[in-house]
Amino acid sequence: MNVATSWLARSVSQLSPRLRGVVGATSAAVAKPARDAALTREQRRVLKTLQAIVDPQVSEVEGGRRARTVAAWYAAATPEQRRDTWLLMSEQFAPDAKKVAAARDQYDSAIGTPEEGQAEIRLRKALVSPRTRLLQRFSAFPEGMRFLLDLRAELLPQLKGEKRLLALDAELENLFSTWFDVGFLELRRMSWDSPASLIEKLIKYEAVHDIRSWADLKNRLDSDRRCYGFFHPRLPDEPLIFVEVALLGEMPGSIAPLLDETAAASDLSKATTAIFYSISNTQTGLRGVSFGDSLIKRVVETLRAEFPKLKTFVTLSPIPGFRGWLGRHAGAMLERMERRARTELQRSLGGEALTAELFLAAADNARELEAGSPLGHLLLQCAAHYLGQELQEGKPVDPVARFHLGNGARVERLNWAGDGSPKGWKQSYGIMVNYLYDLKRLDKHRVQLGQGKIPVSGEIAKLAF
Repeated sequence: MNVATSWLARSVSQLSPRLRGVVGATSAAVAKPARDAALTREQRRVLKTLQAIVDPQVSEVEGGRRARTVAAWYAAATPEQRRDTWLLMSEQFAPDAKKVAAARDQYDSAIGTPEEGQAEIRLRKALVSPRTRLLQRFSAFPEGMRFLLDLRAELLPQLKGEKRLLALDAELENLFSTWFDVGFLELRRMSWDSPASLIEKLIKYEAVHDIRSWADLKNRLDSDRRCYGFFHPRLPDEPLIFVEVALLGEMPGSIAPLLDETAAASDLSKATTAIFYSISNTQTGLRGVSFGDSLIKRVVETLRAEFPKLKTFVTLSPIPGFRGWLGRHAGAMLERMERRARTELQRSLGGEALTAELFLAAADNARELEAGSPLGHLLLQCAAHYLGQELQEGKPVDPVARFHLGNGARVERLNWAGDGSPKGWKQSYGIMVNYLYDLKRLDKHRVQLGQGKIPVSGEIAKLAF
């Protein structure tokens, strides 16, 4: 498959699931009159209003004004009316299947000839659906971007049960990938001196370690801390994603000291390590649009300019999928144990027959154990295996690991009792992990991950089964 053919397959997939493999077919066009006849009077009224937005006779300004009117109506619409609107956008504004098929036939015939470029242009134009123009008109007025983000956030939970909405969702994701390209985003530092309305957004959107009070928030914005976010011109007071950073003299093994409101600020003149201890996406509607890796790169550049002594850039991260994964694979992990370690574990658990059920029951009560205990050591071994070896479709199974390893980090160190909160215990028996961003090896680690091997430190490699 050449590059252009690959692009075509990708484009058809993104723009409308109904068009996948539909080249030469007209089933969608045949089905449309039947769908139109089934519309209620209210649905036909809404459809007519949406069609007026993309009327080729009206200007972009007038189209935007009409879109704004629809957005105002939508704000007060019932759930049923909103769902009808989604379906109309998805089904009534699809690309013309006949034109797409004809353009692709011309393109296929032109491959390798001087006409290939023109044929590709015609195909690209055929794939631009009325739905694209409709959504673009909604983005034309000041509050339009907020409207579209909220619309998709409300739409996403419905996709499993209503496949007809997939085309609209794919169109929105495709447009957002362009509109929210990192080249259009501004990196801004947020501090205690930032407007109160902005600081409140940090409390609202913090997704890793809940902000318990204003004192907690002030601690996270203290002199030895930094908080940076990406902002879009259309959402100037709304961070799309933000990262909280602590500046210390060493790599931390527990989140508690970082969240201690009574602790004194560290001496910045001695700071050698930047710790990314919380990264939060704020917009559900931007699911599938990634800019976290760019955020970390930009923050690293900013920090190095301000603090030249910084040498180590590392996270202190949760392992949200570990406990659930171990519940399904405890038996397999026990089978990997060496006989001597298995005997020691069995003895420490009272001599009962060592089963997956006994192992998991004991792990539930492991809060007071030391990392070096037989059970603690086994849990760390399982976590090292989970983070360092478990892949699904070529990607790490843990969502946080997938993010950082995809950015070029490596699994550096596991931390027993790193998070003693109920959430930390529920996710990973309190174990946390450091991902190291070695700036000279980011590309190497990405290549390694692409080859199906997760980058890990020697310590993690030795610990894993």
